[in-house]
Amino acid sequence: MAKRWTRRRLIGAAVVLVVVGAIGGTIATRVLKKFGDASGKAAEAVVLEFSPADLAKVDAQPLSRWLPVSGTVQPLRQAMVKAKVSGDVRQVTVREGESVKAGQLLAKIDTADLEAKLIERSGALESAKAQLAMAEKTQATNQALLKQNFISQNAYDNSESSRHVSEGTVKSAEAQVQLARNALRDATATSPLNGIVAKRHVQVGEKVAFDSPLITVVDLTDMELQAAVPAVDVPELAIGKTVELTIDGFGERRFTGRVERINPAAEPGTRAILVYVGIPNADGALRGGMFATGRIALAASAPVPTLPATAIRTEAGQTYVWTVEGGKLVKRIVMTGRKDDATGRVEIKTVLAPNTPVLAAKFDNLKDGAPAIVKATVPAPAPAAAPAPTSGRTQVAS
Repeated sequence: MAKRWTRRRLIGAAVVLVVVGAIGGTIATRVLKKFGDASGKAAEAVVLEFSPADLAKVDAQPLSRWLPVSGTVQPLRQAMVKAKVSGDVRQVTVREGESVKAGQLLAKIDTADLEAKLIERSGALESAKAQLAMAEKTQATNQALLKQNFISQNAYDNSESSRHVSEGTVKSAEAQVQLARNALRDATATSPLNGIVAKRHVQVGEKVAFDSPLITVVDLTDMELQAAVPAVDVPELAIGKTVELTIDGFGERRFTGRVERINPAAEPGTRAILVYVGIPNADGALRGGMFATGRIALAASAPVPTLPATAIRTEAGQTYVWTVEGGKLVKRIVMTGRKDDATGRVEIKTVLAPNTPVLAAKFDNLKDGAPAIVKATVPAPAPAAAPAPTSGRTQVAS
């Protein structure tokens, strides 16, 4: 009997526990659902507010247009001094980086053979002159004898012909002497311009042939940039247009050049046309071979739809803007065009509804579809009117 009552009591207690657990679970579920609904409603209640200063609208404006150019800077004037005679280099007076003046001695070639050749040709000239003198004397004598009929006309003609031959021999000998003198003078190489030695091609004792390079001299006073531009942009270029340049190694320093020449024909294959930009370099800061990038100002474009550059955002290769439409934030993918750095505006090729508010300021953690409104502009209070003048009495408000 005791065992039976004990079993009944255990079964009853278990049933009571199950019922109590079910009731407790139902109550807990309702409580959690109530708190969840309350937090969701609280989250939905957060509405983003933007002031007119945070927004922008698509505005049609003309954009500045620039033609980019790039290339290597080279001295406008440079000369490679070459050997005009062959021989051994006896002297080189300059090295790379040294300044030289026009007419200054650069190098000298051994002249022993040239001097001997000059002496030889001078002797030949003297011999030719002696033969000419003898021929002239013979002709004069024969002329007198011809008048006295002591010689025939044929004998006189022969003497006259010999004089002409001697005159030609003298002229040829004089030319040979002049060539020998020129060669002797050309053995001394001088600078054709004021500048700086860029390259020394020979050393003392080296044997050089005719037309071998000796010294390269460059004038850094004026530099030139040779840039290839598309043929379609050439009609908008003109001689004298200003070019803004930046050159590697000079940081934020800007150089100003101008279009000096435009090639009349396109380059084969590329269909680009070479434009030559002159760059003043009075202080000699620029050097040949430096790389320059720049731009040439073109006529402004026709007005196009634009937005401030601060309104454009890029993420994962997509360009987009945030708009406020129908009380919500909307993320719109847009296609952009040219950018005007001077005004800070960007061309928008994607059509947006007129007067659509676009976020121009940077905001973080924005979500597409989040509630958003634009606060109305509060007009400034009007200044208080000045009190009307009274007849010397002060009216006190009761």
